[in-house]
Amino acid sequence: MNDKDRAADMQSEDKYRKRHKMFAQILKEELLPAMGCTEPIAIAYAAAVAAKTLGKRPDEMIIEVSGNIIKNVKSVVVPHTGGLRGIPAAAAAGAVAGNADAELEVISNVTPEQIEEISKYMKNAHLEVRHVDNGHIFDIIITAKKDGDESCVRIVDYHTNIVLIRKNDEVLLEKEIVEQTGGLTDRSVLSVRRIVKYANMADLDEVRETLERQISYNMAIAEEGIRGNYGANIGSVLLSGHPDDITYRMRAYAAAASDARMNGCELPVVINSGSGNQGITASVPVIVFARCNNKTHEELLRALLVSNLVTIHLKTGIGRLSAYCGAVSAGCGAGAGIAYLQDGSVDAVAHTVVNAIAIDSGIVCDGAKASCAAKIASAVDAGLMGFNMYRQGDQFFGGDGIIKEGVEKTIETVGKLARRGMKETDEEIIRLMLED
Repeated sequence: MNDKDRAADMQSEDKYRKRHKMFAQILKEELLPAMGCTEPIAIAYAAAVAAKTLGKRPDEMIIEVSGNIIKNVKSVVVPHTGGLRGIPAAAAAGAVAGNADAELEVISNVTPEQIEEISKYMKNAHLEVRHVDNGHIFDIIITAKKDGDESCVRIVDYHTNIVLIRKNDEVLLEKEIVEQTGGLTDRSVLSVRRIVKYANMADLDEVRETLERQISYNMAIAEEGIRGNYGANIGSVLLSGHPDDITYRMRAYAAAASDARMNGCELPVVINSGSGNQGITASVPVIVFARCNNKTHEELLRALLVSNLVTIHLKTGIGRLSAYCGAVSAGCGAGAGIAYLQDGSVDAVAHTVVNAIAIDSGIVCDGAKASCAAKIASAVDAGLMGFNMYRQGDQFFGGDGIIKEGVEKTIETVGKLARRGMKETDEEIIRLMLED
C-alpha cells in the first residue's frame, strides 16, 4: 500500500469513527428514562423548575400550552398522583413533589404523603390553563406566583429544552429557540444504509448502558401490563387464544406496556424521540422476538441499534408532535430491527421500512390515551408484514400512493406528509378535542 492509499484509508476510518460517535450520541439523547407519558411529565418538569426558581410553593400557576400538549395530556393518568388526569394535575405534581433536577423523572420519587398534598393543593391553588399558539407545536409556559413574587419557565420543541427561566424581572436563563432539535446532534447523518452499517460495526460498550436500561425498563412495564388491569387491556386481548404465537406475543407485550403507561402504572420507560410509546414500540417487539428465537444478547443489542435509529430517522422529518401517529414510525423501526435479526442485510431493512410505511401511514394521532395500545399493536403488525413481504419477494413500488423509489425518498415524503400535509388535520383534531 502506498502513502496515498494509506492516507485515504486513515481518512475513511476517521470519518466512520466520527459518524459512529454521532450515532451513539443520538441514541443517548433520545433514549432517556421517563416516568409517565412524556407531555404531562414535561409540564411537571416546568412546574418543578418554576417552583424551585420562585423559592416557595406557588399558590397560583398560569399554564400556557400549545394545542398538541393539550392533545397529549388531556386523557392520561399522571403517575404518583393517586389517579389524577390532565394538565392541572401534572403542574400540581411538579410544583408540590417534583425534583427539578431529575428532568423526565421529575416525579419518580413521590411519597404517599405528597400524593395527598397534591390533591389538596389542586383544591386550594389557582391553576389556570390557557391554549396558546406561539408558532411552536411543542410549547409550555408556566408562570408561578406567590406573595407578590413571580417566576416563569418555558419549554419549547422538545421535552427538556428549557429556553427561559425568569424570576420577577431578572432573566436567569434565556437561549435562542432553534427549530426542533436545536442543541442536539445533527440527525441528517442518519440513513438506513448507514444505520445498518453502524449496527454491524458499533462498539457496543459505547451504548451498552443506554440499551440495557431500555431492555430492563420497557420489558418490566410490558410484563406489568400483561399481569395487571390497565386501560383497554389490549395485551391480554391479543394473547387470549394465542399464547404461543410469537406474532401475537410481540404485539401484546408492546400494547400492554402502553396500556400500563397511559393508565397510571408507576414504572419508568425509556423513550424514543420524546415518546414513551415510541420507545416501547421500537424495543419490546424486538426483545420478545430475540428471546423467543434464542438470539444472543449481542445480536439483540445490535438489532436495537437498528430499530431505535430507524425510528429516530423517520421521526426527524415528521417532528416531535404531529397528526401522524408516532407508533407508525416506531412500528417500522421494530420491523426493521426484526428484519436485521433475521436477515441482516440493508435490503431487508429498507424494504421492510418501505412496506410498513405503505401499510399504516394513515393512522392519526388524537392524543395520548388507552387506544394508543391498539394503534401500537397495528403498527407492529405492519412492521412484521413488511418484513414477511420482503422474505417472500413481494414489495410495494415507487408510485404506489406516497411510496417513492428508494427508502430515503419514501422517508422524506412521509416527513412532508406529516409536517406539512397533516398540519390542518392536526389543528382540526385539537379543535374537536377541545369541544368537550
